[in-house]
Amino acid sequence: MGFTIAGIRDIRSGTRRRGRSSECTAVAEFTGLWGWDVVPGARAAAGSCSCGRADCRTPGAHPLDFAPVVPAGATLDEVTRAWAEFPGAAVMLPVGGAFDVIEVAEPAGRRALARLERMGLPVGPVTATPDGHAHFFVAPGAAAELPELLYRMGWDDPASLSLRGLGPGDHITAPPSDRGGLGPVRWLRSPDLDSATKPPAARLLLGTLAYVAHRSRA
Repeated sequence: MGFTIAGIRDIRSGTRRRGRSSECTAVAEFTGLWGWDVVPGARAAAGSCSCGRADCRTPGAHPLDFAPVVPAGATLDEVTRAWAEFPGAAVMLPVGGAFDVIEVAEPAGRRALARLERMGLPVGPVTATPDGHAHFFVAPGAAAELPELLYRMGWDDPASLSLRGLGPGDHITAPPSDRGGLGPVRWLRSPDLDSATKPPAARLLLGTLAYVAHRSRA
């Protein structure tokens, strides 16, 4: 996609020079460097959601319905103009386009990540949420394939592993944004030029994730 380390430096230095917010910096990296769409999301404080709905079921953990997608390829200036319409919005990533996500409990996710890296297997970006989940970015289509892949590996009850696939229609909160008023989302493994644009196939990670998740529950 033509992204370079110099491009990363340009975005970050431009943000420092022009006083851009950390959210704008993150969004510009996601759109301009990693090729991801981004959506402004709601925030929560004292149990209330910034979307304004008193009956909101997921306060501070969903996209703003009235906010347009900031598309992949948007520049820092374009991001800054878009985010100015929604000051304080959380940074959310639509799932199912550039990547799907496998969700697992954070403790199991941390152990699985260490094991995968020791084995030299390809691993994409991984985030940790303040409500105790790890999100592994994998190639699109993984969410639909997850039950069949697990079954072929001998795991016929995915629910017992606390593994969940997120795909089209789902959104995740991205660092450095707060999720649900509980605290910031963090990178367990930051994006890089290879893993962000070409996340690994789920089958390469799933055996280790399932094994560690099973051991953790046992």
